[in-house]
This record gives sequence, structure tokens and C-alpha cells, in this order.
Amino acid sequence: MNVLVINCGSSSVKYSLFRMTDSEAGEEVASGIVERIGEAESRIRHEAPGEETSRPVEAPDHRSALALVVEHLTTGSHAVLSGLDDIDAVGHRVVHGGERFTESVRIDEKVIEAVEACVPLAPLHNPPNLVGIRAAMELMPRVPHVAVFDTAFHQTLGPHAFLYAIPYRLYEEHGIRRYGFHGTSHRYVTLAAAEMLGRPVDEVNLITCHLGNGCSVTAVRAGRSADTSMGLTPLEGLVMGTRSGDLDPAVVFHLARTLGMGVDEIDALLNRESGLLGVSGVSNDMREVVAASTQGDRRAELAIDIFCRRLRKYIGAYTAVPGRVDALVFTGGIGENSALVRERTCRGLEALGYALDTSSNASDARGPRDLATAESEKRILVIPTDEEAMIARDTARIAAGR
Repeated sequence: MNVLVINCGSSSVKYSLFRMTDSEAGEEVASGIVERIGEAESRIRHEAPGEETSRPVEAPDHRSALALVVEHLTTGSHAVLSGLDDIDAVGHRVVHGGERFTESVRIDEKVIEAVEACVPLAPLHNPPNLVGIRAAMELMPRVPHVAVFDTAFHQTLGPHAFLYAIPYRLYEEHGIRRYGFHGTSHRYVTLAAAEMLGRPVDEVNLITCHLGNGCSVTAVRAGRSADTSMGLTPLEGLVMGTRSGDLDPAVVFHLARTLGMGVDEIDALLNRESGLLGVSGVSNDMREVVAASTQGDRRAELAIDIFCRRLRKYIGAYTAVPGRVDALVFTGGIGENSALVRERTCRGLEALGYALDTSSNASDARGPRDLATAESEKRILVIPTDEEAMIARDTARIAAGR
């Protein structure tokens, strides 16, 4: 089964093509992105066996962008498909499914209406997700389309974990609660960690840390999300590339009253100008912040310390959630690649049973690996995430009626 995975942003379409087997295992055979849709400088970057291309294209809308994706998959000397009919199913990343969706589903009009109803909860993400769904269904109307939700994995949170201590009617009438995000990634590494530990997934308790430009941490009990750091929106929780994460809510009132800032200004400040970028003044990219720190930049050093301290606090708190923790898992671009962040985060967690092997941590090894000492009570794992593979698995399973 050939499964096309699509992740639509407001001006981009990311895609991956997977060749799936009956066991739900799959191999990615091509991937790429169409960028700057609707602009004069639209461009496609495409990777397939023996081919890497990047060229300007005309992509006035998402439908034309998807047509370009199909063209690159089916034509040329390195085509991986003979035609559009070779695509058996399409999986769509959808950021917000609210309380309606606890798992991935086949898309129909009712599903589209439910995703539309979640637009107020994810105004920057769900609209382009919907545009991509409609465009893909128009281009490929005869194949099953599946929605895979970032929020679904966290729908196992109990009310004590997802409710805020504000008037209950705001939850009842407006759905204001913790939803959590990065669920597809947390679910993928949970399954992978269970395999590494040699246990059924419903017998593992984990702390999973997805660290990239966006960051979140999840307490996993018996293979299910029990608590997570992101909330109503992806702004809550850890320090991120440009997001502040947790702060005193009264900071918002202070900015409005003292500095005369409007709601949109404060939104931009906390979501696009804060985090690593705001503290360091250097970049939202941890690699650039670390490089500046090694050159003696004190604010860059401070940004790293704040980032790791916040993460360490969450790990400490979440260790108490499952009752027993089998492993701490690092994933995402920072989690997988930054030995410095892993070392500083784990420093001081030895009393809780997390003992990092500093030599293993500093090595250039890649792929899934265990960085804990032999004596460590809890394992410390690095697992490269693969959200696209998770979407492809769900899509193949649902398309096959399983």
C-alpha cells in the first residue's frame, strides 16, 4: 500500500510517501516540501532515491501545490510511482481535534465539520489543515483520507489533569481546558521505548520529552498520556524557540496596563519573540544559541540554563505522576542531537533515579540508544521521532479497515 502523508501549513505543503506492508511497517520512499504557496517565489524541494531537487515553481494555491507533489512522485527518471492511481491512501496531520477525536479517523463531511469547529482553538493551524484536506480530496477523490490529530494521544488525561482552576462554565461552554500537542510524536516514542525495554506498551511508564522549536513533555502511565505540559494552546509549558512557556498570567495584565500593549501585540510577543530568541537575543535555534554561548555570550548561556532548568522541573514533577518511571525519553531535534542539553537537564536528577552516562551522552552515535549508566534505576533513552511514519501507520490501518 502506498500512503501519501500530507502536512499543510498556511503557505506550505510538506509530504512523504510511504510503502507499507501488511504488518504496518513502512519505508519512506520520497519526501519534500512546497514552500511560499501563493507567492511569486514558490519553490519545491523533493527527495527520492538518487534524486534531490530544488526549483522554483508556480503554486498559486494548495491544490496546485499538491498537483506538483504528485508530478514529482510520478514523473522523471527517479519517479517512485507510475501515476496518481498508485496512491492508495492519504494521511493528513491535523493539529487540533478537541475532545471529539481520541484517535485517528477516516475523513468524511462530519469529520471536516468537527475540525472546522475546532478552528477557534487552533486558528493558526486548523484552517490550513482543512485547506489541505479539501484540496487533496478534490485531487484524489477515490482513495481514503485519514485525519491524524496532534491532540488525540492526550485525550486520556483525566479532568484533574486537563482542567484549569477557573470557573467551570468556561470549560462547559467554551471548551477551555488543557489539550496538549505533539501527541503523534509522544505516541511514536512511547511505542518505540516499549520495544527497546522489551515490554508491552501498556506496561511502560515514561517521561517523554519532545524538544525542537516547539517543546513539550508528557508523563506516560501504562502507555497512555497522563499529563502533558502544553495546554489550551502550544504556548504553555517548556521554554521553546520563540515561545515563553509558563509565566505568571499577570504578566499579560502588566504589559497591557503599563506598556499599553494590545492583545495581538502580547500574543506576538509571547509566541514569536520570546523563548530562546527572547532571552538570548541571538536565535530561536538551540545550535546557534549554544555556539554563541561557547563564544562567551552570557545571555546565550542564560537562555540554555533557563531552558534546561524548566525541563528539569517538569521531569521532576512528572516523575511523581505514573508512580513508577521506567525511562526518560529525549526526542525532537534538540532532544536527539544536543548532548549539552541532555547533560544539563539530567544534572541533579540522580536522586530521582536518573543517572546519565556522560561518555555515552557525548558520543557521536545516532539512532535509538540508552544513555543511562548500568547502575541507573531508570533508563535514559534517545529515540528519533518519526511523526510521518506514525501517520502512515494509522492511515494504512484505517484504510485497510483494521
